[in-house]
Amino acid sequence: MKKSLLLFGILGVLVIIACSNIKADENIKSTEKTSTENATSITKPTKELSEEFKKYWYAGNAEITSYKLEQARYGEMREGKAVLIYVTEDFLAKEQVKADYQNSDNIPVLKLNATKKFNTGIYPYSIMQSTFYPVADNQHAVKISSSMQEWCGHVYAQLNNRKKYELTSHSYFQGEADQSFELNKDILENELWAKIRIDPNELPQGDLKIIPSLEYCRLKHKEIKAYDAKATLQKDANYNTYTIEYPKLNRNISITFTASFPYEIESWTETFKSGFGSNAKELVTKATKLKSIKSPYWGKNSNKDEVLRKELGL
Repeated sequence: MKKSLLLFGILGVLVIIACSNIKADENIKSTEKTSTENATSITKPTKELSEEFKKYWYAGNAEITSYKLEQARYGEMREGKAVLIYVTEDFLAKEQVKADYQNSDNIPVLKLNATKKFNTGIYPYSIMQSTFYPVADNQHAVKISSSMQEWCGHVYAQLNNRKKYELTSHSYFQGEADQSFELNKDILENELWAKIRIDPNELPQGDLKIIPSLEYCRLKHKEIKAYDAKATLQKDANYNTYTIEYPKLNRNISITFTASFPYEIESWTETFKSGFGSNAKELVTKATKLKSIKSPYWGKNSNKDEVLRKELGL
């Protein structure tokens, strides 16, 4: 009898251990699933893409648009050129880089590379911001990066959308040097430029919390964080204008785009104080469309292809 009870007890312990192991495996799988979900941060239903959208954005070309740039810097206006390059591509959810191969786990994104080039006296500025925004329009941008080069040095910032926004920033300025921190998932000004191209009718409006563009935060040495903002969308027959006002920053930006698909960006203005001390004044940066082309630019790297730069007025 005692042997039977002992055997029964041993069997019970083994069952408990086995169940515990199964539960542990389930927890690991659950954690892995949660990690994947956090990596993609999908919180809204996937938006169905229209045939019009697919035909325009999945034809193997990028949309390249050049702009005449009037940039406020150091209390004066500078002349230059801006270029917006929009293209669709597959993005890896975990690594958050461009995918080399198609896979069902990839995130289809609309990528925007926005560049500016202008001179300040003897030395030039070169600015580029990259935004990777899901074409499903169901979450915040997966990744944003910004780089700025001029003769004094260079600055780089990168935001990754994971459990929170993970932000890394490097700068040659004291007080901005090497930083890594997290932010709550508020609206990103950078992502709104891509959202316009997908569904401008869903642009956020009213009193909001918005993280200004990484370009603005670095140029003005402002803390990268969410600020109180008010956004409005004005609609006309041919063009719509989306405006964001930041009261505490004394800054506003207005983006004008065509009222119908593909919602091309025609121009934008950005108003803020430029300069230092008593010389600071409110100036308006302006960008006005010059030319737009569709091209697989990544393959246009021969000397003979420089004619396309002339076509864009660059």
